Amino acid sequence: MRVSIDSDVCIGAGQCALTSPDVFTQDDDGFGTVLPGREDGTGTLVREAVRACPVQAITLQDPVGGTDPSQRG
Repeated sequence: MRVSIDSDVCIGAGQCALTSPDVFTQDDDGFGTVLPGREDGTGTLVREAVRACPVQAITLQDPVGGTDPSQRG
């Protein structure tokens, strides 16, 4: 899996960093970002962080099969 955050959509709610701090953090402006080296989407509670995003800015994507619509949060 590959995880990414659409910076044009993120509002900086911080739910991703609160839910899965081993994969997500917030930048200096408060917007969510994936920690360097954690783009593989492995980590605790990543799927829960995807679901917790209030504006569906996070995408969890299978590199072979494309984006699973149920994994957009």
